Amino acid sequence: MTDLTDLHDDLRSGVRQLCAKYPGEYWQKVDKDHSYPTDFVNSMSEAGYLKALIPEEYGGIGVGITEASIILEEVHRSGGNAAACHAQMYIMGTLLRHGSDEQKAYYLPKIASGELRLQAFGVTEPNAGTDTTNLRTRAVRDGDEYVVNGQKIWISRAEHSDLMILLARTTPIDQVKKKTQGLSVFLIDLKSTIGNGVTIKPIETMINHQTTEIFIDNLRIPADTLIGEEGMGFRYILDGMNAERVLIAAECVGDGYWFVDKATNYANDREVFGRPISQNQGIQFPIAQAYIHLRAADLMRYEAARLYESGQPCGAEANMAKLLAADASWEAANTALQTYGGYAFAREYDIERKFRETRLYQVAPISTNLVLSYVGQHILGMPRSF
Repeated sequence: MTDLTDLHDDLRSGVRQLCAKYPGEYWQKVDKDHSYPTDFVNSMSEAGYLKALIPEEYGGIGVGITEASIILEEVHRSGGNAAACHAQMYIMGTLLRHGSDEQKAYYLPKIASGELRLQAFGVTEPNAGTDTTNLRTRAVRDGDEYVVNGQKIWISRAEHSDLMILLARTTPIDQVKKKTQGLSVFLIDLKSTIGNGVTIKPIETMINHQTTEIFIDNLRIPADTLIGEEGMGFRYILDGMNAERVLIAAECVGDGYWFVDKATNYANDREVFGRPISQNQGIQFPIAQAYIHLRAADLMRYEAARLYESGQPCGAEANMAKLLAADASWEAANTALQTYGGYAFAREYDIERKFRETRLYQVAPISTNLVLSYVGQHILGMPRSF
């Protein structure tokens, strides 16, 4: 496990202090109103946490994915939900690693200062889902512009982001040797395109995730919005997806610890038949087991982060970290709900909100079944299962 440095301690302490200003009541109201936690996001930006991965030369903090994961973990461990702003961290890698000097010099300082928000990741489509290579959104070169047509779905925070990373096919799939070829990445000025080729439609969901569907109709974007080389976008996106897996794993770990803490404290305080219910093995053992599984998932999170930061292949570790952490947080959520009994269903205890939120990670940003398929095929050498 990564050594706990002074920086890590400072980050944890700072995030906890910030999150203390946004207790459960704040998140319950935001959830009930289906509103965006603007105050929280602004506070995170002003404190510098959302510019963690941006190099110092562009106004950022310049730390690694490990430190970024600690920030998001602490938000969730404090009972909050970093989904309102976490994309800025995992999207950042695409621009940092593959953007031109001009793009980085123009956008990164503004993102670091909070002038611009980079929160939207335009990849998923209705008919493709996780089969990314079969997406239908097309970007056709026309002089100094690209003309984009298509549709995206499950694009969170699009209504609250200034910029969007967009993945589109620039070469038809029947004209490439491999399906992963011919995909390109663009950095779009999202705000200026709304009503000028882009229509955003909110999707109501069981959690307050600010999720939308995006329709793109003859949108013209400058050619210099292309990130990296045309046709190489799939590889660029994979970088961002590995970072996403690590950071989501950290959020799940944070959720899990929150549930364990809540369950432990409640079990110690709640007395039935003249003794705390935590004395009963039926209560105590599931909480202990959930904690053990969280600690194990946490180790894989740090290993995946270490490999990512060193530039080594980390697809297996990032995916396994996400699966282990998602499973551990869901186990902890169920354990907390069972510990609280009927009170868990009362909104004032906040268990039901976090229960709904952490359930998402069994499905997104990649389902646990697809992680198992990836490991079975690419790590263990078994036949492709789909």
